[in-house]
Amino acid sequence: MSEYDLMVIGGGSGGVRASRVAAGLGAKVALVEERALGGTCVNVGCVPKKLFVYASQFREQFSHAVGYGWTLASPEFDWPTLRDNKNREIARLNGIYDKILSSAGVELLQGHGKILSPNCVQVGDREYFAKKILIAVGGWPFIPDFPGREYAISSNEVFFLEHLPRAMVIVGGGYIACEFASIFNGLGVETHLVYRRDLLLRGFDLDIRELMAQQMKDKGVHLHFNADVTGIEHNDGLQVQLDTGATLSVDEVMYATGRRPLLQGLGLENTRVVVNDRGAIEVDETLQTAEPSIYALGDAVGRKELTPVALAEGMALARRLFAPQDYSEDQLRIDYDLIPTAVFTQPNIATVGLSEEQAREQGFEVRVYAAKFKPMPLSLTDSDEKVLVKLVVNKADDRVLGAHMLGLDAGEIIQGLAVAITAGATKADFDRTLGIHPTVAEEFVTLRESVRE
Repeated sequence: MSEYDLMVIGGGSGGVRASRVAAGLGAKVALVEERALGGTCVNVGCVPKKLFVYASQFREQFSHAVGYGWTLASPEFDWPTLRDNKNREIARLNGIYDKILSSAGVELLQGHGKILSPNCVQVGDREYFAKKILIAVGGWPFIPDFPGREYAISSNEVFFLEHLPRAMVIVGGGYIACEFASIFNGLGVETHLVYRRDLLLRGFDLDIRELMAQQMKDKGVHLHFNADVTGIEHNDGLQVQLDTGATLSVDEVMYATGRRPLLQGLGLENTRVVVNDRGAIEVDETLQTAEPSIYALGDAVGRKELTPVALAEGMALARRLFAPQDYSEDQLRIDYDLIPTAVFTQPNIATVGLSEEQAREQGFEVRVYAAKFKPMPLSLTDSDEKVLVKLVVNKADDRVLGAHMLGLDAGEIIQGLAVAITAGATKADFDRTLGIHPTVAEEFVTLRESVRE
Protein backbone atom coordinates (compact mmCIF):
# COMPACT_ATOMS: atom_id res chain seq x y z
CA MET A 1 0.00 0.00 0.00
CA SER A 2 1.41 3.42 -0.99
CA GLU A 3 1.89 5.82 1.92
CA TYR A 4 1.73 9.62 1.95
CA ASP A 5 2.11 12.41 4.46
CA LEU A 6 -0.92 14.11 2.92
CA MET A 7 -3.60 12.90 0.56
CA VAL A 8 -5.84 15.60 -0.90
CA ILE A 9 -9.24 14.70 -2.35
CA GLY A 10 -10.20 17.38 -4.84
CA GLY A 11 -8.13 19.21 -7.46
CA GLY A 12 -9.76 22.63 -7.28
CA SER A 13 -8.13 25.87 -6.18
CA GLY A 14 -7.78 24.99 -2.50
CA GLY A 15 -6.71 21.40 -3.05
CA VAL A 16 -4.06 22.26 -5.62
CA ARG A 17 -2.67 25.08 -3.47
CA ALA A 18 -2.50 22.90 -0.35
CA SER A 19 -0.86 20.06 -2.31
CA ARG A 20 1.75 22.25 -3.94
CA VAL A 21 2.69 24.12 -0.77
CA ALA A 22 2.84 20.96 1.31
CA ALA A 23 5.08 19.25 -1.25
CA GLY A 24 7.30 22.32 -1.30
CA LEU A 25 7.69 21.98 2.46
CA GLY A 26 8.98 18.45 2.08
CA ALA A 27 5.81 16.38 2.47
CA LYS A 28 5.02 13.38 0.30
CA VAL A 29 1.68 14.35 -1.27
CA ALA A 30 -0.91 12.76 -3.53
CA LEU A 31 -3.91 14.55 -5.03
CA VAL A 32 -7.06 12.70 -6.12
CA GLU A 33 -9.31 14.20 -8.81
CA GLU A 34 -12.04 12.49 -10.83
CA ARG A 35 -12.76 15.39 -13.18
CA ALA A 36 -10.66 18.15 -14.72
CA LEU A 37 -8.01 19.91 -12.66
CA GLY A 38 -8.82 23.40 -11.48
CA GLY A 39 -12.22 22.62 -9.99
CA THR A 40 -15.26 24.81 -10.37
CA CYS A 41 -13.32 28.06 -10.74
CA VAL A 42 -11.31 27.04 -13.78
CA ASN A 43 -13.81 24.76 -15.50
CA VAL A 44 -17.36 25.99 -14.81
CA GLY A 45 -16.90 29.07 -12.64
CA CYS A 46 -14.80 32.21 -12.35
CA VAL A 47 -12.60 31.84 -15.43
CA PRO A 48 -15.09 30.86 -18.17
CA LYS A 49 -17.66 33.19 -16.62
CA LYS A 50 -15.28 36.14 -16.89
CA LEU A 51 -14.57 35.26 -20.53
CA PHE A 52 -18.33 35.30 -21.16
CA VAL A 53 -18.57 38.63 -19.33
CA TYR A 54 -15.98 40.14 -21.67
CA ALA A 55 -17.89 38.83 -24.68
CA SER A 56 -21.17 40.28 -23.44
CA GLN A 57 -19.74 43.81 -23.04
CA PHE A 58 -18.94 44.37 -26.72
CA ARG A 59 -22.49 45.08 -27.87
CA GLU A 60 -22.72 48.08 -25.55
CA GLN A 61 -19.18 49.17 -26.41
CA PHE A 62 -20.02 49.15 -30.12
CA SER A 63 -23.00 51.39 -29.36
CA HIS A 64 -20.90 53.79 -27.28
CA ALA A 65 -18.24 54.03 -29.99
CA VAL A 66 -20.62 55.99 -32.24
CA GLY A 67 -20.52 58.98 -29.88
CA TYR A 68 -16.74 59.02 -30.22
CA GLY A 69 -16.82 59.25 -33.99
CA TRP A 70 -16.57 55.62 -34.99
CA THR A 71 -18.74 54.33 -37.79
CA LEU A 72 -19.31 50.60 -37.44
CA ALA A 73 -20.79 47.98 -39.71
CA SER A 74 -23.49 45.90 -38.05
CA PRO A 75 -21.54 43.55 -35.75
CA GLU A 76 -22.68 39.94 -35.47
CA PHE A 77 -22.15 37.52 -32.61
CA ASP A 78 -21.39 33.80 -33.06
CA TRP A 79 -22.01 31.70 -29.93
CA PRO A 80 -20.12 28.56 -31.09
CA THR A 81 -16.97 30.65 -31.64
CA LEU A 82 -17.09 31.98 -28.08
CA ARG A 83 -17.93 28.59 -26.59
CA ASP A 84 -15.24 26.70 -28.47
CA ASN A 85 -12.53 29.30 -27.89
CA LYS A 86 -13.42 29.20 -24.20
CA ASN A 87 -13.10 25.41 -24.21
CA ARG A 88 -9.61 25.63 -25.70
CA GLU A 89 -8.52 28.17 -23.10
CA ILE A 90 -9.83 26.03 -20.24
CA ALA A 91 -8.03 22.97 -21.64
CA ARG A 92 -4.83 25.01 -21.69
CA LEU A 93 -5.32 25.96 -18.03
CA ASN A 94 -6.02 22.32 -17.11
CA GLY A 95 -2.61 21.47 -18.56
CA ILE A 96 -0.94 24.24 -16.58
CA TYR A 97 -2.40 22.88 -13.34
CA ASP A 98 -1.07 19.43 -14.23
CA LYS A 99 2.42 20.86 -14.79
CA ILE A 100 2.26 22.83 -11.52
CA LEU A 101 1.51 19.68 -9.57
CA SER A 102 4.11 17.51 -11.27
CA SER A 103 6.78 20.22 -10.94
CA ALA A 104 6.05 20.42 -7.22
CA GLY A 105 6.39 16.66 -6.84
CA VAL A 106 2.71 15.97 -6.17
CA GLU A 107 1.48 12.59 -7.43
CA LEU A 108 -1.82 12.91 -9.32
CA LEU A 109 -4.29 10.05 -8.90
CA GLN A 110 -7.11 10.22 -11.44
CA GLY A 111 -10.39 8.79 -10.15
CA HIS A 112 -12.95 8.98 -7.36
CA GLY A 113 -11.55 9.10 -3.86
CA LYS A 114 -13.46 7.30 -1.09
CA ILE A 115 -12.34 7.39 2.54
CA LEU A 116 -12.30 3.88 3.99
CA SER A 117 -10.90 4.84 7.40
CA PRO A 118 -9.24 7.87 9.05
CA ASN A 119 -5.97 7.09 7.26
CA CYS A 120 -7.01 5.12 4.17
CA VAL A 121 -8.39 6.30 0.82
CA GLN A 122 -9.55 4.13 -2.04
CA VAL A 123 -9.06 5.32 -5.63
CA GLY A 124 -10.31 2.85 -8.21
CA ASP A 125 -9.32 -0.62 -7.04
CA ARG A 126 -6.31 0.54 -5.03
CA GLU A 127 -6.02 1.65 -1.41
CA TYR A 128 -3.62 4.32 -0.16
CA PHE A 129 -2.43 5.17 3.37
CA ALA A 130 -2.10 8.81 4.44
CA LYS A 131 -1.05 10.32 7.74
CA LYS A 132 -3.33 13.27 6.97
CA ILE A 133 -6.31 13.54 4.60
CA LEU A 134 -7.62 16.82 3.22
CA ILE A 135 -11.14 17.06 1.80
CA ALA A 136 -11.29 19.76 -0.88
CA VAL A 137 -14.10 18.45 -3.06
CA GLY A 138 -15.88 21.77 -3.60
CA GLY A 139 -19.60 22.17 -4.25
CA TRP A 140 -22.25 21.34 -6.83
CA PRO A 141 -25.20 23.44 -8.09
CA PHE A 142 -28.51 22.81 -6.32
CA ILE A 143 -31.80 22.70 -8.21
CA PRO A 144 -34.93 22.12 -6.07
CA ASP A 145 -37.60 19.56 -6.92
CA PHE A 146 -40.64 20.83 -8.84
CA PRO A 147 -42.67 19.69 -11.87
CA GLY A 148 -40.46 19.98 -14.93
CA ARG A 149 -37.18 20.15 -13.02
CA GLU A 150 -35.58 17.93 -15.68
CA TYR A 151 -35.79 20.80 -18.17
CA ALA A 152 -33.68 23.17 -16.06
CA ILE A 153 -29.92 23.57 -16.34
CA SER A 154 -27.36 24.88 -13.84
CA SER A 155 -24.19 26.95 -14.08
CA ASN A 156 -22.38 23.70 -14.96
CA GLU A 157 -24.24 23.17 -18.23
CA VAL A 158 -24.69 26.79 -19.27
CA PHE A 159 -21.09 27.02 -20.52
CA PHE A 160 -21.66 24.28 -23.08
CA LEU A 161 -25.00 25.18 -24.69
CA GLU A 162 -25.24 24.05 -28.29
CA HIS A 163 -27.15 27.15 -29.33
CA LEU A 164 -27.55 30.66 -27.95
CA PRO A 165 -31.14 30.81 -26.65
CA ARG A 166 -33.63 33.30 -28.04
CA ALA A 167 -35.01 33.82 -24.54
CA MET A 168 -34.19 32.38 -21.14
CA VAL A 169 -35.19 32.44 -17.50
CA ILE A 170 -32.55 32.65 -14.76
CA VAL A 171 -33.80 31.72 -11.31
CA GLY A 172 -32.05 33.22 -8.30
CA GLY A 173 -30.97 36.56 -6.91
CA GLY A 174 -27.36 35.98 -5.88
CA TYR A 175 -24.22 36.97 -7.70
CA ILE A 176 -24.19 33.97 -10.07
CA ALA A 177 -27.76 34.65 -11.19
CA CYS A 178 -27.12 38.36 -11.65
CA GLU A 179 -23.88 37.78 -13.56
CA PHE A 180 -25.49 35.39 -16.03
CA ALA A 181 -28.49 37.67 -16.45
CA SER A 182 -26.05 40.41 -17.48
CA ILE A 183 -24.09 38.05 -19.72
CA PHE A 184 -27.04 36.74 -21.72
CA ASN A 185 -28.76 40.11 -21.87
CA GLY A 186 -25.52 41.56 -23.21
CA LEU A 187 -25.38 38.84 -25.86
CA GLY A 188 -28.83 39.84 -27.07
CA VAL A 189 -30.92 37.17 -25.35
CA GLU A 190 -34.34 38.09 -23.95
CA THR A 191 -33.48 37.55 -20.29
CA HIS A 192 -35.84 37.08 -17.35
CA LEU A 193 -34.50 37.04 -13.78
CA VAL A 194 -36.92 35.36 -11.34
CA TYR A 195 -36.28 35.81 -7.63
CA ARG A 196 -38.45 34.89 -4.68
CA ARG A 197 -37.45 37.94 -2.60
CA ASP A 198 -38.07 41.64 -3.17
CA LEU A 199 -34.50 42.69 -4.08
CA LEU A 200 -31.46 40.90 -5.50
CA LEU A 201 -27.97 40.44 -3.99
CA ARG A 202 -28.93 39.88 -0.38
CA GLY A 203 -26.01 40.66 1.93
CA PHE A 204 -24.59 43.47 -0.21
CA ASP A 205 -24.95 47.15 0.64
CA LEU A 206 -28.53 48.34 0.14
CA ASP A 207 -27.60 51.36 -2.00
CA ILE A 208 -25.65 49.07 -4.33
CA ARG A 209 -28.49 46.55 -4.50
CA GLU A 210 -31.13 49.15 -5.36
CA LEU A 211 -29.04 50.86 -8.04
CA MET A 212 -27.99 47.51 -9.54
CA ALA A 213 -31.61 46.42 -9.88
CA GLN A 214 -32.48 49.68 -11.60
CA GLN A 215 -29.52 49.50 -13.97
CA MET A 216 -30.25 45.88 -14.91
CA LYS A 217 -33.82 46.87 -15.68
CA ASP A 218 -32.65 49.88 -17.72
CA LYS A 219 -30.39 47.60 -19.78
CA GLY A 220 -33.31 45.34 -20.65
CA VAL A 221 -33.28 42.52 -18.10
CA HIS A 222 -36.84 41.58 -17.11
CA LEU A 223 -36.93 41.42 -13.30
CA HIS A 224 -39.57 39.28 -11.59
CA PHE A 225 -39.29 39.87 -7.84
CA ASN A 226 -41.38 38.11 -5.18
CA ALA A 227 -41.91 35.32 -7.69
CA ASP A 228 -40.97 31.66 -7.95
CA VAL A 229 -41.23 28.90 -10.55
CA THR A 230 -44.03 26.40 -9.93
CA GLY A 231 -43.44 24.29 -13.02
CA ILE A 232 -41.86 23.96 -16.46
CA GLU A 233 -43.57 22.37 -19.44
CA HIS A 234 -41.93 21.38 -22.71
CA ASN A 235 -44.22 22.48 -25.52
CA ASP A 236 -42.73 24.27 -28.53
CA GLY A 237 -39.98 25.50 -26.25
CA LEU A 238 -40.25 25.78 -22.47
CA GLN A 239 -43.29 27.25 -20.74
CA VAL A 240 -42.33 28.49 -17.29
CA GLN A 241 -45.18 28.98 -14.81
CA LEU A 242 -44.66 31.44 -11.98
CA ASP A 243 -46.60 31.60 -8.71
CA THR A 244 -47.64 35.13 -9.71
CA GLY A 245 -49.77 33.60 -12.46
CA ALA A 246 -47.43 34.65 -15.26
CA THR A 247 -46.14 32.23 -17.92
CA LEU A 248 -42.81 32.85 -19.66
CA SER A 249 -42.06 31.25 -23.03
CA VAL A 250 -38.31 30.64 -23.33
CA ASP A 251 -35.67 28.25 -24.72
CA GLU A 252 -33.64 27.68 -21.54
CA VAL A 253 -34.18 27.83 -17.78
CA MET A 254 -31.06 28.18 -15.66
CA TYR A 255 -31.15 27.74 -11.89
CA ALA A 256 -28.65 29.69 -9.79
CA THR A 257 -30.15 28.96 -6.39
CA GLY A 258 -27.02 28.01 -4.52
CA ARG A 259 -24.43 25.26 -4.32
CA ARG A 260 -23.96 22.43 -1.85
CA PRO A 261 -20.80 20.56 -0.79
CA LEU A 262 -20.16 17.55 -3.03
CA LEU A 263 -19.90 14.92 -0.29
CA GLN A 264 -21.83 12.02 -1.82
CA GLY A 265 -19.82 8.81 -2.03
CA LEU A 266 -16.94 10.30 -0.07
CA GLY A 267 -17.10 7.70 2.71
CA LEU A 268 -17.57 10.11 5.60
CA GLU A 269 -19.65 7.44 7.33
CA ASN A 270 -16.37 5.60 7.90
CA THR A 271 -15.03 8.48 9.98
CA ARG A 272 -16.02 10.78 12.85
CA VAL A 273 -16.34 13.75 10.49
CA VAL A 274 -19.46 15.79 11.30
CA VAL A 275 -21.69 17.29 8.60
CA ASN A 276 -23.92 20.17 9.73
CA ASP A 277 -27.53 20.89 8.77
CA ARG A 278 -26.35 22.96 5.78
CA GLY A 279 -24.61 19.91 4.36
CA ALA A 280 -21.14 21.31 5.06
CA ILE A 281 -18.28 19.69 6.96
CA GLU A 282 -17.70 21.04 10.46
CA VAL A 283 -14.11 22.19 11.11
CA ASP A 284 -12.33 24.17 13.81
CA GLU A 285 -10.24 27.30 13.33
CA THR A 286 -7.36 25.17 11.98
CA LEU A 287 -9.64 23.41 9.44
CA GLN A 288 -9.45 20.15 11.40
CA THR A 289 -12.59 17.99 11.48
CA ALA A 290 -13.83 15.89 14.39
CA GLU A 291 -11.55 13.17 12.99
CA PRO A 292 -8.04 14.30 14.02
CA SER A 293 -6.34 13.05 10.85
CA ILE A 294 -8.86 14.62 8.45
CA TYR A 295 -9.09 18.27 7.41
CA ALA A 296 -11.41 20.13 5.05
CA LEU A 297 -11.49 23.50 3.30
CA GLY A 298 -13.17 25.61 0.64
CA ASP A 299 -16.77 25.08 -0.44
CA ALA A 300 -16.83 21.75 1.43
CA VAL A 301 -16.88 23.67 4.72
CA GLY A 302 -19.11 26.48 3.42
CA ARG A 303 -17.55 29.42 5.24
CA LYS A 304 -16.90 31.77 2.31
CA GLU A 305 -17.42 30.14 -1.07
CA LEU A 306 -14.80 32.14 -2.95
CA THR A 307 -11.68 30.99 -4.77
CA PRO A 308 -9.25 33.34 -2.94
CA VAL A 309 -10.57 32.03 0.39
CA ALA A 310 -9.91 28.41 -0.63
CA LEU A 311 -6.42 29.40 -1.78
CA ALA A 312 -5.68 31.12 1.52
CA GLU A 313 -7.04 28.15 3.47
CA GLY A 314 -4.92 25.71 1.47
CA MET A 315 -1.73 27.67 2.01
CA ALA A 316 -2.33 28.24 5.72
CA LEU A 317 -3.19 24.59 6.33
CA ALA A 318 -0.11 23.25 4.51
CA ARG A 319 2.12 25.57 6.49
CA ARG A 320 0.49 24.63 9.79
CA LEU A 321 0.79 20.89 9.11
CA PHE A 322 4.34 20.76 7.79
CA ALA A 323 6.33 23.83 8.86
CA PRO A 324 4.51 25.79 11.59
CA GLN A 325 7.81 26.88 13.14
CA ASP A 326 8.69 28.88 10.00
CA TYR A 327 5.62 31.13 10.06
CA SER A 328 3.97 33.66 12.33
CA GLU A 329 0.51 33.00 13.71
CA ASP A 330 -0.87 35.58 11.27
CA GLN A 331 0.51 33.48 8.41
CA LEU A 332 -1.09 30.34 9.80
CA ARG A 333 -4.62 31.63 10.22
CA ILE A 334 -7.31 32.78 7.80
CA ASP A 335 -8.91 36.20 8.26
CA TYR A 336 -12.52 36.02 7.11
CA ASP A 337 -13.38 39.58 8.19
CA LEU A 338 -12.12 41.61 5.24
CA ILE A 339 -12.68 39.66 2.02
CA PRO A 340 -12.87 41.74 -1.16
CA THR A 341 -15.70 40.56 -3.40
CA ALA A 342 -16.67 41.36 -6.98
CA VAL A 343 -19.83 40.69 -8.95
CA PHE A 344 -19.22 40.83 -12.70
CA THR A 345 -22.58 42.21 -13.70
CA GLN A 346 -22.98 45.11 -16.11
CA PRO A 347 -21.88 47.36 -14.57
CA ASN A 348 -19.57 45.61 -12.11
CA ILE A 349 -19.99 45.58 -8.33
CA ALA A 350 -17.13 45.32 -5.85
CA THR A 351 -17.00 45.61 -2.10
CA VAL A 352 -14.71 45.12 0.89
CA GLY A 353 -15.59 45.30 4.56
CA LEU A 354 -18.94 46.10 6.13
CA SER A 355 -22.00 47.40 4.36
CA GLU A 356 -23.80 50.34 5.94
CA GLU A 357 -26.49 47.99 7.24
CA GLN A 358 -23.99 45.51 8.69
CA ALA A 359 -22.04 48.28 10.42
CA ARG A 360 -25.15 49.66 12.09
CA GLU A 361 -26.31 46.16 13.09
CA GLN A 362 -22.95 45.56 14.74
CA GLY A 363 -23.36 48.69 16.85
CA PHE A 364 -21.07 51.11 15.04
CA GLU A 365 -22.02 54.76 14.82
CA VAL A 366 -21.12 55.54 11.24
CA ARG A 367 -20.69 58.34 8.78
CA VAL A 368 -21.53 57.45 5.21
CA TYR A 369 -19.83 59.15 2.27
CA ALA A 370 -21.18 58.48 -1.21
CA ALA A 371 -21.34 59.87 -4.71
CA LYS A 372 -23.42 58.84 -7.72
CA PHE A 373 -22.56 60.22 -11.14
CA LYS A 374 -22.29 59.52 -14.86
CA PRO A 375 -18.75 58.31 -15.56
CA MET A 376 -16.57 60.15 -18.06
CA PRO A 377 -16.36 57.29 -20.63
CA LEU A 378 -20.13 57.63 -21.11
CA SER A 379 -20.16 61.42 -21.39
CA LEU A 380 -20.36 61.34 -25.21
CA THR A 381 -23.01 58.61 -25.30
CA ASP A 382 -26.72 58.52 -24.66
CA SER A 383 -26.28 56.06 -21.77
CA ASP A 384 -27.87 56.92 -18.43
CA GLU A 385 -25.67 54.45 -16.54
CA LYS A 386 -24.39 55.72 -13.19
CA VAL A 387 -21.41 54.93 -10.98
CA LEU A 388 -21.86 54.69 -7.21
CA VAL A 389 -18.90 54.95 -4.81
CA LYS A 390 -19.39 54.69 -1.07
CA LEU A 391 -17.37 54.62 2.15
CA VAL A 392 -18.71 53.54 5.54
CA VAL A 393 -16.68 55.18 8.35
CA ASN A 394 -16.64 54.55 12.10
CA LYS A 395 -17.36 57.86 13.86
CA ALA A 396 -15.43 56.83 16.97
CA ASP A 397 -11.99 56.45 15.38
CA ASP A 398 -12.44 57.53 11.74
CA ARG A 399 -11.54 54.03 10.51
CA VAL A 400 -13.00 53.00 7.15
CA LEU A 401 -15.20 49.98 7.81
CA GLY A 402 -16.24 49.33 4.23
CA ALA A 403 -15.83 50.49 0.65
CA HIS A 404 -18.41 49.78 -2.05
CA MET A 405 -18.62 50.51 -5.75
CA LEU A 406 -20.93 49.91 -8.68
CA GLY A 407 -19.37 50.79 -12.01
CA LEU A 408 -16.90 49.84 -14.73
CA ASP A 409 -13.78 48.07 -13.39
CA ALA A 410 -15.11 48.12 -9.82
CA GLY A 411 -13.17 44.96 -8.98
CA GLU A 412 -9.88 46.47 -10.13
CA ILE A 413 -10.44 49.58 -8.01
CA ILE A 414 -11.69 47.91 -4.83
CA GLN A 415 -8.79 45.43 -4.85
CA GLY A 416 -6.42 48.36 -4.28
CA LEU A 417 -8.62 49.88 -1.58
CA ALA A 418 -8.77 46.49 0.15
CA VAL A 419 -5.05 46.79 0.94
CA ALA A 420 -5.61 50.13 2.65
CA ILE A 421 -8.68 49.00 4.57
CA THR A 422 -6.97 45.78 5.68
CA ALA A 423 -4.12 47.95 6.99
CA GLY A 424 -6.62 50.00 9.04
CA ALA A 425 -6.87 53.15 6.91
CA THR A 426 -8.91 56.06 8.24
CA LYS A 427 -11.04 58.52 6.32
CA ALA A 428 -8.29 61.07 6.99
CA ASP A 429 -5.84 58.78 5.20
CA PHE A 430 -8.16 58.74 2.19
CA ASP A 431 -8.54 62.54 2.36
CA ARG A 432 -4.80 63.22 2.32
CA THR A 433 -4.23 60.85 -0.61
CA LEU A 434 -3.91 62.59 -3.97
CA GLY A 435 -6.19 61.39 -6.71
CA ILE A 436 -5.32 60.35 -10.24
CA HIS A 437 -7.25 62.71 -12.49
CA PRO A 438 -9.48 62.17 -14.36
CA THR A 439 -10.50 58.72 -13.10
CA VAL A 440 -13.44 57.16 -11.33
CA ALA A 441 -11.08 55.83 -8.67
CA GLU A 442 -10.15 59.34 -7.52
CA GLU A 443 -13.70 59.81 -6.25
CA PHE A 444 -12.82 57.61 -3.27
CA VAL A 445 -10.21 60.15 -2.09
CA THR A 446 -12.31 63.24 -2.84
CA LEU A 447 -15.45 62.29 -0.89
CA ARG A 448 -15.77 65.13 1.60
CA GLU A 449 -19.40 65.54 2.53
CA SER A 450 -21.12 63.19 4.95
CA VAL A 451 -24.45 62.27 3.41
CA ARG A 452 -25.82 60.16 6.27
CA GLU A 453 -25.13 59.61 9.95
